[in-house]
Amino acid sequence: MRGNARTPEDEARRTRTPRTRTLRIPRSPRRGALAAAAAVSALALGLGGCSHAGSVKGGSGEAVTPGASAAGSAAAGPIPVGAGPQSDYTFQQQPPAGSCHLRTDGGQPLPDPSCTPGALNPKVTQATLRSTICRSGYTSDIRPPSGITGREKKANAKSYDYTGSLRDAEYDHLISLELGGDPNDPRNLWVEPPSPGHRSGAGPNNPKDAVESRLHSAVCSGKVSLSAAQQAIAADWATAESRLGITP
Repeated sequence: MRGNARTPEDEARRTRTPRTRTLRIPRSPRRGALAAAAAVSALALGLGGCSHAGSVKGGSGEAVTPGASAAGSAAAGPIPVGAGPQSDYTFQQQPPAGSCHLRTDGGQPLPDPSCTPGALNPKVTQATLRSTICRSGYTSDIRPPSGITGREKKANAKSYDYTGSLRDAEYDHLISLELGGDPNDPRNLWVEPPSPGHRSGAGPNNPKDAVESRLHSAVCSGKVSLSAAQQAIAADWATAESRLGITP
């Protein structure tokens, strides 16, 4: 029947592909916040993957962190203040065995700043130099007796896991008495191993002693402030002079 016949236009409309529409769903603010939080977490995980150099055992058995210098490792901030000189010194408890780790700078031994940050003698200030460290005989007057420091030295060797000869190691004041270091605060004392080239059995003979003497002279002559010298020796005795502009 003619009424049911399809025209060419009808066929074209029938076979035409329907146009589709993309439904756009508005982004949820909560989804955006979650995405941002995920990105921050990923960044934190990436940063957390960084690790510090570990410690290794030196030839004498002590733990040594190679390549570490106090300039980058020592904690910044004020140096602790100790009790000062005592009329009757007593044994001071040392850090737990194996809790301290020696470091090196150019082969020279440095203490662990978490165990041995240094400690100051409160009697020594810029205003009291002439009556304290710049007075001849002052350090011998305040030095603890060997009966005390000998026991502390053995205990501190265990703190640092030092197994070398104690005869060749020095129980050293990180900030020396002649620079206003506290005489018997455990934060200012450490078993200092012999420096490179030391002859075994020769006893303590470390170049740090000469550095301390030159810094003492610079302080007492007014070339360097007491505080600057104390900060430099506590941070890294091997570089203290260069940091202060002192020529050996």
